[in-house]
Amino acid sequence: MSGLGLAWTGDTGVMLRWVNWLARGLGFAWIGVVMFVISRPHHADLVQVQVAGYVLAGLALAGWFVADTRARAGRSGAAVIPWMLGLMAAATGVTSAAGSGGVFLAIYGFVATLAAGADCDLATGVAVAAAGVLASEVSGLVLGGNLTNLLGIPAVVASGLMIGRNRAAYRMQAEQSAALLAQRHQLEAEQRRADLLDERTRIAREIHDVLAHSLGALGIQIQAARSVLTDKADIDQAGELLAAAQRMAAEGLTETRRAVHALRTDTLPLNEELAKAADTYGQRYGVSVSFDTGGAPWPLPPEATVALLRIAQEALVNAARHAAGQPVTMRLDYAGPGVALTVSNPLRPGSAEPAGVSSVNGGYGLTGMRERLRMLDGTLEAGRRDGQWVVAARLPGAEPGRARPETMAS
Repeated sequence: MSGLGLAWTGDTGVMLRWVNWLARGLGFAWIGVVMFVISRPHHADLVQVQVAGYVLAGLALAGWFVADTRARAGRSGAAVIPWMLGLMAAATGVTSAAGSGGVFLAIYGFVATLAAGADCDLATGVAVAAAGVLASEVSGLVLGGNLTNLLGIPAVVASGLMIGRNRAAYRMQAEQSAALLAQRHQLEAEQRRADLLDERTRIAREIHDVLAHSLGALGIQIQAARSVLTDKADIDQAGELLAAAQRMAAEGLTETRRAVHALRTDTLPLNEELAKAADTYGQRYGVSVSFDTGGAPWPLPPEATVALLRIAQEALVNAARHAAGQPVTMRLDYAGPGVALTVSNPLRPGSAEPAGVSSVNGGYGLTGMRERLRMLDGTLEAGRRDGQWVVAARLPGAEPGRARPETMAS
């Protein structure tokens, strides 16, 4: 008994099943007292019918208990349960049709059809209910039952079936709700994982672009210093170039820290960011850089601002590499709901296009630009136009962060 008590404490479902079975057994015994002691039939034939029906119903109840216990323990027994329920429904139908205290046994006909409707399929539930109804009607007609029993007992049996089916439907809905909830939790976990991967990709792209820009400019400056030493042996000019390279390295470190900080905070307005980039480029390479804006500026999301700023920086470094000393023109247009950025520089006479539109970071420049703009539903064009190399990027006024399903044209 102590082990059973521990099982009850550890599993509420098991405890409730035992309570139900105990209530069924005690209720069945009490109905027996009512049938054969308190409200016993007057005719001996009816007593014999009720005794036989009561015994059969008791055997069916015991068989149902044994089969249910074995089935829940993982052993065979589930296939026997519908037969036990059908036998109990039929036996209670016959007994209740005899009248007197036997009418109370119709409660167990209700219990049988309720269990069949809740735990079995529809066909089995209908078969169990039909057995109880037919048994009560045939017995009532043979034994001369009154109209109340002939109509009331089948109604009790049929109501058990309907309530059982409703209970099965509610249980199915609960199981489906639990499955949907588990699926939702799984989808939320996958979404969190996808968001984390997107964030890692964004951070990697930012650091990559900033370092590529800074190291590319630094490489150009060191190459110039080397050329001065090799071709002219001008130590003073080489020193100035190396000092400028040192300043670029410091600025690159600052820019990297600034980029990391920008991942967590808002950036300046795009026109201000581009103006600063143009001034820095002009001072660094001693070339003319013009920057103009068209239209009324309006605030852009941080990801759009950073994307266009990185594209401008990439285009400026490419200009320094492939068209050194040539002036650069940069224009930002707030055209309707969208924004367009154009960076152009003259190509030196007889020069070829930038190799494969390559950039200072090994050919990842335009690829990175396209990836950024594709995530923002933007477009990018880069190529020769009227003797100039032109990089044109455009972002529409769509919701930021929504990626386009199709491949972006270049």
